[in-house]
Amino acid sequence: MSEKGSDFPELVELNVGGVFYTTYLSTLTKEKDSLLGQMFNGSSKTKIVKDSKGKYFIDRDGVLFRYVLDYLRNQKLTLPENFHEKERLKQEAEYYQLPSLAKSITISLPKLASISNRIPPIANSNSLSPISGESRVPAYITLGYRGTFAFGRDGLADVKFRKLSRIIVCGKVSVCREVFKDTLNESRDPDRGVQDRYTARFFLKHTYLEQALDQLAEEGFKLVGCCGSGTNNVGEVKAGMDTEEARWQHYNEFIFERY
Repeated sequence: MSEKGSDFPELVELNVGGVFYTTYLSTLTKEKDSLLGQMFNGSSKTKIVKDSKGKYFIDRDGVLFRYVLDYLRNQKLTLPENFHEKERLKQEAEYYQLPSLAKSITISLPKLASISNRIPPIANSNSLSPISGESRVPAYITLGYRGTFAFGRDGLADVKFRKLSRIIVCGKVSVCREVFKDTLNESRDPDRGVQDRYTARFFLKHTYLEQALDQLAEEGFKLVGCCGSGTNNVGEVKAGMDTEEARWQHYNEFIFERY
């Protein structure tokens, strides 16, 4: 038999598919007819299992459970801007017997399908780009990167003046996506609202500066400013890192404008 409602602590620790959560008992039982409500008010016939650390275990998708928990807390559906797993989340909502959450997800699904209907058709087959120069909005994008001067083992032999660790992208979110498309990494900038905002936390999935410059040129951007700096770091060198490479570093920024 399952535990009685009075047997559960006020703060409940959960292990959902290997992902840990802590929340109030009142949050889990907010919708009494849901599966979670039944499990934690003692009315469920299913026995709740605990893991080796004493957390209540639920064998479901642990990552998606955060959105289920957010819904129970706020009584509304709130998803990240680039959320692509609505169908899977709907399945979780149905499993937890949360019909209002499942309905909210269903209502939001057509928005994804309608995006392709808003893309204007190409006027003729000779067009070089589906986006004409007239439809491009004026914008600025800043590229920045930090690198090292790697001199190689033989002194000046095989000199690599531009060993990049990451190319950073700053600008309006919608414009950055338009220019860099699937090469844009947004993992450092999660859950930040609509795409009309600005960000300085995007970076590229590659470290090829010329590829980034080609993409900017294809979308009508021109270089309008740049700056660079080099430093001689005489501090502690990380283990396994070449002494000369760790010592000499540089940072550069390039400002591009489309008008």
